[in-house]
Amino acid sequence: MSNMFKTFILLAGLTALFMLVGRSLGGQHGMMIALVMAGVMNFIAYWFSDKMALAMSGAQPVSEAEAPELHAIVASLAQRAGIPKPRVYIIPTQTPNAFATGRNPEHAAVAVTKGILDILNRDELEGVLAHELAHIKNRDILISSIAAVIAGAISYIAQIAQWGLIFGGVGSSSDDDDGGGLLGALFMMIVAPIAAMLIQMAISRSREYLADATGAKICHCPLSLAGALKKLEEWNHRLPMNVNPATAQMYIVNPLTASNLAKLFSTHPPIEDRVRRLAEMAQRGL
Repeated sequence: MSNMFKTFILLAGLTALFMLVGRSLGGQHGMMIALVMAGVMNFIAYWFSDKMALAMSGAQPVSEAEAPELHAIVASLAQRAGIPKPRVYIIPTQTPNAFATGRNPEHAAVAVTKGILDILNRDELEGVLAHELAHIKNRDILISSIAAVIAGAISYIAQIAQWGLIFGGVGSSSDDDDGGGLLGALFMMIVAPIAAMLIQMAISRSREYLADATGAKICHCPLSLAGALKKLEEWNHRLPMNVNPATAQMYIVNPLTASNLAKLFSTHPPIEDRVRRLAEMAQRGL
């Protein structure tokens, strides 16, 4: 199953879950209010995603005169990818990592840490930057925003249900014809938000796999990206970044350490799986 098709299936599943939660609530007003609130919040986040992400990471713009090789690599890869050259930023931290942001290819930016420039060789750096340009090319920010809207709406409805249950607005006899009554409310408050989060995480992991594949084709060397991923994971375990957990999903490798249980909720696929897939691409000659 292709990652693109898998993403479509997961988005459809998230939408179906949203409809099920709305039916469990029993009333249309709460569902519509939650959807509008989530939509407004995520629209703002999507429209200003680049500014928010860059500010939260402490990224600073860097000119061609200050980083000629970095700019040259980004320009060359952007030309191969068929997208405009994104703005280039450097994050002043020694932990090697990178991310891309922007609502579309015309309003995109790529940020790398100072550490990644010191640790990776040119081929590995090209692999990492190709992965980030693949996110821009594949419009992953838009897809992530859609998933966030639906998952956010489910969370809002769950909160509405909690207050409705407290004050007797959920599970009453007048709602039983259209909703799930008390059992529906309990399902909504406990199971639905967790399920929505798991689906959203699965969408993120699917987009990472797709960005790896697209990035490998852009740089024409899957093994360069594979080697970079192994180095980045080792360094991020050794020297975790101090980042807002809400922004961790943007980075090419997870900048936060996690327990085995927390990996279930990780937005990043296991590095060993990503490396294996890239090695298989190299064996097939792309």
